[in-house]
Amino acid sequence: MSAQPTDFLTGEELSGGQLLELLERAVWMKANPLGSDVLARRSVALIFQRHSTRTRVSFEAGITELGGHPLLLRTEDTQLARGESIRDTAYVLSRNVAAIGIRTGPDALVRELAQHASVPVINMLTAEHHPCQALADLLTLRQEFGHLQGLKLAYVGDGNNVARSLAIVGALAGVEVAVAAPSGYQLDPVAGAQLTDDPMVAVQGANAVYTDVWVSMNDSPESAAARVEALRPYQLSDQLLAAAAPGAIALHCLPAHPGEEVTESVLYGERQRIWDQAENRRHAQKALLELLCGPR
Repeated sequence: MSAQPTDFLTGEELSGGQLLELLERAVWMKANPLGSDVLARRSVALIFQRHSTRTRVSFEAGITELGGHPLLLRTEDTQLARGESIRDTAYVLSRNVAAIGIRTGPDALVRELAQHASVPVINMLTAEHHPCQALADLLTLRQEFGHLQGLKLAYVGDGNNVARSLAIVGALAGVEVAVAAPSGYQLDPVAGAQLTDDPMVAVQGANAVYTDVWVSMNDSPESAAARVEALRPYQLSDQLLAAAAPGAIALHCLPAHPGEEVTESVLYGERQRIWDQAENRRHAQKALLELLCGPR
C-alpha cells in the first residue's frame, strides 16, 4: 500500500490507486457537499502571489464546506513583502494551520516551503505545474465517460504548466495525453505524453480536446503578439473538435478569450464541459484536502 502523501506539488506524490480513490471521493463529495468535516475548527493558509478567480473561490468555498477556515494571505499582507524568508514563513504557518496552499511563480519556492513546513503544502499554481487543475480535469472526464482508463485527451496550444500537469496526472490515471504545439512552445518530454506540431494528428481518437490561454499575465506586449501569431493554427474550433472521436468534449481551464485560443461557438456550445470543469476544482480539491489532512 502506498504511503499517504504529505504534500501535493506536482501530482507525482500520488500513486495511480490513490489518484483514482481521490477522484471517486470527489464524485461522492460533489453529491454530498457537506458530507465531510475533516477541517472542523481548523484553518488552511492560502498564499496568493498570482491573481486568481477559480483557485481562490474553489479553495475558499471548499475549505468552508469541510468545516474549516480559509486564511487568505496576499504577499503584501505578510512579512514576505519585507524579505522574511520562506523557511521562517513555513515555520510560523505550520504552528497555526492544518495545511498551506500557495499560488506563485517559481517552483523552487514551493519546494522550499514544503521542505520546511510540518503541515501539508499544496501547489495551487506555479510556472511549471498546475496539479489541482489536472485533478479537476480528470474528475470531469470521469463524470462524462464513467471511467478514465483508456481515454485519450488532446491538448492544443501552448505547452505550459497545465499541459505538463495533464501529462503527469493523466499517466497515473491511464489517460493517454497528446500535446500539439508549435516549435518553441512545445512541452518538454514528460510522463509519456505524445508530442506533435499538428493539432489534427493530436485530436485523432481523442475523447476530449483541451486548450488554455495563449497569453499569460506575465507576457510583454511584444511577446504576446508573437505568441498569438504562432499559436493561431492551434485554435480549438468546431472543425478541430469534429476531427476528434465521436462524442468528444471540449475543455478549457479558463480564463478564456473567445476568438483566440477557442471559438465562441465551442466555449458556449453543447459539446463543452468547461463550466463543469471549473466547478469540479472545488470537489477535487476537497478530496485532496481530506487525503492530506485526514487521520494518518
